[in-house]
Amino acid sequence: MNLAKNIRITATRVLQNEAQAILNLINYLDHDFEACVERILASKGRVVVTGVGKSAIIANKIVATLNSTGTPALFMHAADAIHGDLGMIQSEDIVICISKSGNTPEIKVLVPLLKKSGSVLVGLVSNTKSYLAEHADYVLNATIGEEACPNNLAPTTSTTAHLALGDALAVCLLEARGFTPEDFAKFHPGGSLGKQLYLKVEDVLGKDQIPKVSEDAGLTEVILEISGKRLGATAVVDKNDRLVGIITDGDLRRMLQKTLDIQSVKASEIMTVNPKTISKDEFAVRAYNLMRNHNITQLVAMDGDYIVGFVHIHELMKEGIV
Repeated sequence: MNLAKNIRITATRVLQNEAQAILNLINYLDHDFEACVERILASKGRVVVTGVGKSAIIANKIVATLNSTGTPALFMHAADAIHGDLGMIQSEDIVICISKSGNTPEIKVLVPLLKKSGSVLVGLVSNTKSYLAEHADYVLNATIGEEACPNNLAPTTSTTAHLALGDALAVCLLEARGFTPEDFAKFHPGGSLGKQLYLKVEDVLGKDQIPKVSEDAGLTEVILEISGKRLGATAVVDKNDRLVGIITDGDLRRMLQKTLDIQSVKASEIMTVNPKTISKDEFAVRAYNLMRNHNITQLVAMDGDYIVGFVHIHELMKEGIV
């Protein structure tokens, strides 16, 4: 068989296997899942997520998701737990133990210690008949048919199912807490995602003077204003300093293609009326979306009826918005 075709067949089989396993999890959402969410919501402690091997990697990701969505969480490796890390668990913490089999040696040592300390134990397992499931206060059922691995050995579908169920848990907690985009921004101040959630237009406006000319300004004044302020455009204002139009480098080029009688040209004759504007209080990401939708590179930033500056796509790129 053609190698490329065989690769596509294998990849398709893996994705279908894992997608079906996630869909099957819907059938396992029961009272334990609901009670677990309610118990975490009522807890004054943190969520401690533990596991071994690939389950430990999944545990780390679930911890990251919980922390970023308003549920304090921390990771504890199950092997390290029995060598001193149990000390990180406080009396009101809830421990989520992730294991496909629920019968690994580390789990069998750890579970009695957790129960003895009085910790609330949640088992996220793919084997509901396991040691972990039998001793857990709540069982999150992540049963799968088989791994996507052709030998049914490498953790593939099982880890995907565990991760998806962890996401479901985190989002249920998020919604129950009324976690807002503003809350999300507090935990994500860095990177483009965070900036999309808090950076405003006024935060990206330059400190330079605002390029603007009157409606009666001649072409020389327009060119000097655009060149001097280095924004590639100038606003055109009326005698009350209200915006009536905008002239860009492109407008100048188009005008020169139509006429060489440049001495009598006025700003009002070449400006674009009703230019795209945005309030200084809008999120900067909305400015980017407006520019992209209208295929332009700058917007006039407004404070009510008055110009406060220009927001340029280069500034948004510099800030990491895009």
